[in-house]
Amino acid sequence: MRFLILSDIHSNLSALQAVLADADGQYDRIVCLGDIVGYGAEPNEVTAWVRQHVDSIVRGNHDKASSGDPCLQDFNPAAAAAAAWTRQVLEPTNLEYVRNLPPGPRDAGGFCLSHGSPRDEDEYIVTRQDAIELQRELPSEICFFGHTHIQVGFGLRPGRAWLLVPPPYHQQERVYELEPDACYLLNPGSVGQPRDADPRAAYAIFDHPAKLLRLRRTPYDILTTQQRILEAGLPPVLAERLSLGR
Repeated sequence: MRFLILSDIHSNLSALQAVLADADGQYDRIVCLGDIVGYGAEPNEVTAWVRQHVDSIVRGNHDKASSGDPCLQDFNPAAAAAAAWTRQVLEPTNLEYVRNLPPGPRDAGGFCLSHGSPRDEDEYIVTRQDAIELQRELPSEICFFGHTHIQVGFGLRPGRAWLLVPPPYHQQERVYELEPDACYLLNPGSVGQPRDADPRAAYAIFDHPAKLLRLRRTPYDILTTQQRILEAGLPPVLAERLSLGR
């Protein structure tokens, strides 16, 4: 079974469409690690697609904030403005779907899904030390997470931790065969708002029986996405940062 792993789409329809075109024919099921809305200008289009096509999903902090959760008060001004706008424009059926997204971690059939850390959906995993501290608390040998918008993997064994790095800008893919008897924390990166200095949309394909991971990047129409954000009256910084991958 091959899984398309998506995270942090953030209402960016152009990036989502580019990922789907790039991954076409290479997966059997789709899972999502949350934050389908927030920041971008197309929350209804993205949410409607997720409702129809995603097999397993967990909620993200922007999903919570955009559907009325008080975590909104912890957001920076631009993120808070986008979340408030998203709540206003979401159609009732889409708002209800976003509001009822389940928290992680969640079993996806042999591996787990979480938005942030498996022990706290709002916790960031950024460094190897962050991953090492979680090793004894992992609900599964393989856990996919998002939240940081940084495409990376951490391999873990007692006394050892190593990185699975994304493809460089001139390449589209890095392929990893996961080692037996090791644990992994794997971040596919952000579809809609990468923050690792690579503005291309990020995602992963995971062949579960073969334990084969493909970290992938694909370009998308950033200019159109930026125009839609500005036309919606959202903070300009949310458009500007897309070109920088920040």
